This record gives sequence, C-alpha cells and structure tokens, in this order.
Amino acid sequence: MGMPALATQKKVVKGINSVINTTVLIMIAAALAFAGYALWDSKQLYQAAGKSQYEIYKPRAADEGKSFQELQALNAEVFAWLSVYGTNIDYPVTQGADNMKYVNTNAEGLYCLSGAIFLDCDASPDFSDFNSIFFGHHMDKRAMFGEIGSFAEKDMFDTRRYGNLYFDGKDHGIEFFAFVRADAYDNTVFTANVKGEARQAYLDNLLSKAVYKRDIGITTQDHIVLLATCSAASTNGRDILVGRVTDTLYENTFTDSETNNAGKLLGTLRWGENSPRWLPALILSLLLAALIIVLCVTRKRRKRSEKRSESR
Repeated sequence: MGMPALATQKKVVKGINSVINTTVLIMIAAALAFAGYALWDSKQLYQAAGKSQYEIYKPRAADEGKSFQELQALNAEVFAWLSVYGTNIDYPVTQGADNMKYVNTNAEGLYCLSGAIFLDCDASPDFSDFNSIFFGHHMDKRAMFGEIGSFAEKDMFDTRRYGNLYFDGKDHGIEFFAFVRADAYDNTVFTANVKGEARQAYLDNLLSKAVYKRDIGITTQDHIVLLATCSAASTNGRDILVGRVTDTLYENTFTDSETNNAGKLLGTLRWGENSPRWLPALILSLLLAALIIVLCVTRKRRKRSEKRSESR
C-alpha cells in the first residue's frame, strides 16, 4: 500500500474515532444533564406536595403564622382540613366544579403536578351526606395520599385508627373502620351522596370489598368518608381508607418520629421511597466517572496517534 493511501486510511480511522468519541461524550453529557434535571424536578415536585408546604395554614387553637383564612383568600375553594393520625396525611381540602381541576392544581390555586386533596364535586361540603369521597395522588415519599396503600399492612390498619376533619370552623373526629380495594370504574363504590334505601346496599357492598375492617357499629344514619387513591397492586386499582365522621375528637398520640417512619417500619414502601438517599448521588457520580474515563482514554489515544505519526 502506498504512502498516500496509508495516510488517507489513517485520516479516515482518526476521523471515525473522533466521531465515536464525540458521540459518546455527548451521550454521557446528555445523560448527566437529564439525571440532574430529573433529580431537581423530582425534588421540586415532592417539596410542593409535602405536608410541610401547608403547615403554616393549618387551623389551630392558637393563632400561629399564616391562618387558614389566608389560604382561603388565595383559593376560595379550600374549605376543610384533613388529618390521618400517625401518617403524613395532613392537608387542606379543596372542592372544584368538577373532579379534574385539582388533579393538577394545588391548594393555593396554582398549577402543580402533585395536585391537591379534593372532595368529590357531587358531595356536600358540610359532610351532611351519607358518604363523601376524597381523592389525592398516590405519591412516593409518603406525600399526598401516598400512605393510603400502607394500610394494606394489618399493623398499619390496626394502629392508625383515628384522624381529624376540620370544616365549618371547628374540628370533627374520624374513626377509620375499613381498608378497601376496588376498581377505579366501580360505580358501586365511587358514587357520592348515596340516598335513601340505597345506603345499606352501598355500605354492605363496600364492606364486602374490605381487605380489613372492624365493627364500630356503622349505620346508614352515620356520615362516612372514603380516602381514595391509585393502588400499586393493579393498573386501575384504587386503595380506599374508610372512616366515620364524629363529633367526638380523638387525640393524636403519635410522635413526629413515629409518623415519619411509619411506612419504613412496616416495609410497605416501594423502591422509589425505600431506596437509600445517597443513591441518586451515586448514579450521578458513576456517570461523571464514566465521562472522565472517556476523556482520559480519548486523550491517551490522541497522544499515541501523535507519537506514531512523529515516528513515521
């Protein structure tokens, strides 16, 4: 092979190597950028959905910080506050003209993928109906209604029995008596404000779908609430925690530590929730290491190529 042909071949090979190296570098840089954005976006989403976002608005006996009325001034469709003791469910409640608005709108009335906890649009906001249905996203990190699925663990169901519902300017107790799994399109469950004789059939059907239940003497004269969210168990499945609204107030006996660690202790959290906090940093570090290795290899190849050219 002549010298011109050999030189041409070297140039082609060098050009191909350069294209491959550049492509690899671009791909790694893009992966780093995407991973960084995903981590940032995820952090922003969970910060927006966390109960701490709204703690300043929570109605209290003592006037501390921003008031519930200030939140209502921002969004007139906020009308109640829901708490489930021993969990991170501690949020303002909204109600829109339809059941789509608060899927992607937060309690302050702003666009947000985590949405808000909202009452079915057909339910009475004074909870005078026989059955009222709350909806909320099932999110990781125990945000919004992310802990409802944890009630599939008997220990969780047995120990988290009470909650609080604030509306009409005063607190009301909630006594939970069933954890139900149903299909999202099951109208025998997802029908609010059932009336008359249909109440008993509704209650019997609801209890027949219960994974766990306890007898607290529920009758058709009671006012029950359903806390519904997506289930990890099936595509169209819904996890539902069912309770009775009472005039009796129940004490929250759980410490902050017990509340924050509930899902972890019961082992019901999924990978995204239960994975180590250092894992995202490790993934970014590995990608960065890969980028550095590629850069080093590219540099060494270039030096070797230059030395070979000089020796010839």
